[in-house]
Amino acid sequence: MAERDYYEVLGVDRTAPAEEIKRAYRRLAMQYHPDRNPDDPEAPEKFREATRAYEILHDPRLRDRYDQFGHAGVGAGSRGGFGDFDLSDALRAFMRDFGGFEDLFGRSRGRGGRSRGPFRGSDVQTRLRVSLEEVATGVEKTIRVKLLQRCETCDGKGTTSGEATSCPTCQGSGEVRQAQRSIFGQFVSVHVCPRCEGEGKVITDPCRTCGGEGRVREDRRIKVRIPAGVESGNYLTLRGEGNVGPRGGPQGDLLIVIEVEPHPIFERSGEDVVFDLGISFPQAALGAEIEVPTLNGAAALTIPPGTQSGDVLRLTGRGIPRLGGGARGDQLAQVSVWVPTRLSAEERRALEALADAENFLPPKSGKGFWSKVREAFTT
Repeated sequence: MAERDYYEVLGVDRTAPAEEIKRAYRRLAMQYHPDRNPDDPEAPEKFREATRAYEILHDPRLRDRYDQFGHAGVGAGSRGGFGDFDLSDALRAFMRDFGGFEDLFGRSRGRGGRSRGPFRGSDVQTRLRVSLEEVATGVEKTIRVKLLQRCETCDGKGTTSGEATSCPTCQGSGEVRQAQRSIFGQFVSVHVCPRCEGEGKVITDPCRTCGGEGRVREDRRIKVRIPAGVESGNYLTLRGEGNVGPRGGPQGDLLIVIEVEPHPIFERSGEDVVFDLGISFPQAALGAEIEVPTLNGAAALTIPPGTQSGDVLRLTGRGIPRLGGGARGDQLAQVSVWVPTRLSAEERRALEALADAENFLPPKSGKGFWSKVREAFTT
């Protein structure tokens, strides 16, 4: 399906200023974020589409190229353009510019819209590889990640004494004001305090273990339940399992992006799995009952008499369940009749005796492909 015009996606004019583009994107991101719409299967794609449009149009260089050359100017093959842009890329972009889930689900703000209180820890993303067999049944795995955790020495406060003092630069407000005079009057600009970085407090006796951060990096083992039916690019959000915030701030989230490993035998097609099945000529001609591998053990497969190369035989319900529940797919065996390359003298004589038998001769073929092509150009 062709990509929609990025201005149309965000609902803005082609002359829209950068701030209008940002506002339009944030509105759509809030509306379609997957974590706000867990029951809407279309929301992730709408969120990804809006984020890609924003990534192009909020960058002046990419916007100029898009305005000149359209999608071709910012695609994978263009100079400095975008390659594949999946849901995990969209989530990272949203968290980068809008603070992730704090903005998504609301944050407390003080005077001037500045965040007050302990800062929330950052979200952490990690990839988890699963096998196709695990996708078919669902699985619980234990992952190992390095996370910023509360410092035990200072109990996360960051100080030796346990007390932080009011910032002398901003007097505890977390922001500084600067007045400028011009011929039009006095203008006051408000900025985050550079000394306390908006917290309103400073550490005068930092903890020696964490250096005043109130957190240290540690290895953690976390159990994760992977539901059946996931695909590469799906992700799980574990609330409050990310990095802890500085000096007692709440924990961020842990995003686990699924990566399904290639299978040596099976190929996935939606909820179905496909594999190549080689059978002998006698099995194809006479029919047979054989045992074939499946994602959850061996199963019996009936080969009807007269099976041809290219036929597809179906094992109902032996595929992958639909994510979130529902019917399970099938296993499809694509038949290939194997022709022996070496024959004994006895085997050769037996085949030669049958070579001219009427039932062993293939049906007469119709017009060849090139004959049909020539006929089409001469009529």
